[in-house]
Parts: sequence; structure tokens; C-alpha cells
Amino acid sequence: MPDIKHFDPDAALETIVRLFWRDGVVSTGVQDIVDATGVSRSSLYATFGDKQALYVTALRSYLQKRSVPNFDRLAADGRGLPAVREFFVRLIAVRSTGEFARWGCLASNAQAAGDIEDVHVREILDSHHERLQRALLAALTDADRLGQLSGALTPADAAGVLALMAYGINVRSRAGADPQELDAMVDGVLLMLGGPRPAALLDAAGSA
Repeated sequence: MPDIKHFDPDAALETIVRLFWRDGVVSTGVQDIVDATGVSRSSLYATFGDKQALYVTALRSYLQKRSVPNFDRLAADGRGLPAVREFFVRLIAVRSTGEFARWGCLASNAQAAGDIEDVHVREILDSHHERLQRALLAALTDADRLGQLSGALTPADAAGVLALMAYGINVRSRAGADPQELDAMVDGVLLMLGGPRPAALLDAAGSA
């Protein structure tokens, strides 16, 4: 086994993130991590700490490298509802197809499994939720400014609804839900917010 001086901590952490993401913290043992990374238990502990510390570090890495860039892209888009729909189209695609199909979201998986006893885990999950809501609120504020909202919900209330929908997509896709059904759910919710029909949203997204 390589020791602490002879392995790449960033590469090892990415492997650890994927293990926790795919299999969950309960089903992932330290020996699974040792086997997947090729790094000895003592070197892992010396670099990251025990299994719980590894999990906290993995969650924090997932948030910064995978969630935040998508949230920032949505918040800065400026197109309103077309940007919201594009966000959900991408979310459904990555959750349902390709390398990470049926893995869900590491943060959503943690919340669904009740992995919130650790104060550090809870803080990371709260931060993830707040960042998601802020990004959705920014996009919905743009939508309101552009006259795309005609429903009874305020942008802040709508952001809360859409955040819950994102969690639902993460959980349902992990269970193997049909991506077309998830797409239809997104279109239905956006219609309730008073936006244009799905075809118009797609045209606007594609022309930007």
C-alpha cells in the first residue's frame, strides 16, 4: 500500500466521493475505501481522519465541485424560466443517463437517509439547500422582471417549491423513475407558475 507521501489526496478524495455517492455512507466501509483508492487505512486516517471525517470532507467536496457551479450558472443566466427549465433538464439527464445514472445526489441521498446527526454534515446540507434556493430565487426574480410569472406564488415561495422538486427528482431518479415522467413534472410545475408552454421554453433555451 502507498503511504501518505506517495498518493494524490485529490484523486483519492474523488474516488471516496464517488463511493459515498453511489453506495451511501452506511454501505461504504473503510475497507471499501482502501480497496478503491489503493491507499492504506493509516494513510487515509492521517490525511483525512476517520470514516466520518472522510464523509464530511466528501460532502464538502461534492458541494463545491458539483453543486455550486450549477447553482452559480443558474443564478447568473438571466433568462428567467427558460434558465430554470434548462437547469432541471440537465439535472434529469445527469441523474438518469451516463456514468452517474441512478446515483442521485450525494446531498439529497444524505438527507433522505437521515445522515444529519453530525453537526458538520447538517451544516453542509443546510448550505447546499440555501445555495440551491438562492440560485432558484435569482432565476425566478429574473422571470418576474421579464413578466414570465403570472401565478399566485412570489418568487421566494416558488423557489422553495422548485427546490423541493429538485430533491424529489434526485430521489426518484435514484429509484429508476422514467426521465420523461420527470420532465413532464417539471413542465407541469412551470406551467403552474404561469410561464409559457414547454415548447416555448425549449425554444427560448435553445436560442440563447
